Amino acid sequence: MMIVGIICKRGKKEAVELLRQLVPWLRERAIEVCIDSYSAREIEEPGVAQEDIAEHCDMVMVLGGDGTMLAASRLVAQRNIPIFGINLGGLGFITEVSIGELFDVIEKVITGKCPAEDRIMLNASVIRDGKTLATYTVLNDVVITKGALARIFDLEMFIDGSYVTTFRADGMIVSSPTGSTAYSLSAGGPILYPTLHCFVITPICSHTLTNRPIVVNDNMVIEIVVGPGSDDVYLTLDGQLGQHLKEKDVVSVKRSEHMTRLLIPCERDYFQILREKLKWGER
Repeated sequence: MMIVGIICKRGKKEAVELLRQLVPWLRERAIEVCIDSYSAREIEEPGVAQEDIAEHCDMVMVLGGDGTMLAASRLVAQRNIPIFGINLGGLGFITEVSIGELFDVIEKVITGKCPAEDRIMLNASVIRDGKTLATYTVLNDVVITKGALARIFDLEMFIDGSYVTTFRADGMIVSSPTGSTAYSLSAGGPILYPTLHCFVITPICSHTLTNRPIVVNDNMVIEIVVGPGSDDVYLTLDGQLGQHLKEKDVVSVKRSEHMTRLLIPCERDYFQILREKLKWGER
């Protein structure tokens, strides 16, 4: 029997209403459900802690926006099970399916008619005085910025041990192809096709106008060193996790050994998504 895990955006009324319809619809098709404990309480069903859902299911459905999807990708990465996103948020670059088309698409997903795309993930480590303080695995991006006061600061960059340059900027973004349509795009970075094997490094408001985004192979290791006199510097991961950095801290970014497997609606292609979400061709 197929087991489907369901993770909902907390505090989202639409997610709970959809969950009430989705659970019996799946059970009618002999599919067992495993709901995150918070959402399960909302519909008076037994649930499982979010961090344990991946251990109990064959695929995960996410009811929410891209933020909920990013959190889910970190939960299931080590299990290599596919994720299907249902968009209840805003843009929805990763959660591609709307409520109106939901059940038709799910029918194709559960019968294996929709393809899965493997998306690379980033592995980011914080190194201080030669010791690794923390390591994170994320789908979208690794961002280094100042805290409350937006002042430029120095970031020294090395790629595969070779010195690149010292950026004077408001910050730096290292993004996966999936994350290229997130913060990196807002900072002037390019859109990368999501299944490419590369990273984009995007300076945020660089003091030197010739410092432009750089695209590198995903087998390279990027090291960013926080420059002297840099106070209140913060590392943010997927816009959801983070920690403070100190002068001379090193943020090392490389490709993770884990991938995110996204189930893609059969009729969709990436350029259609770009046209819809970015309003290309509209006047």
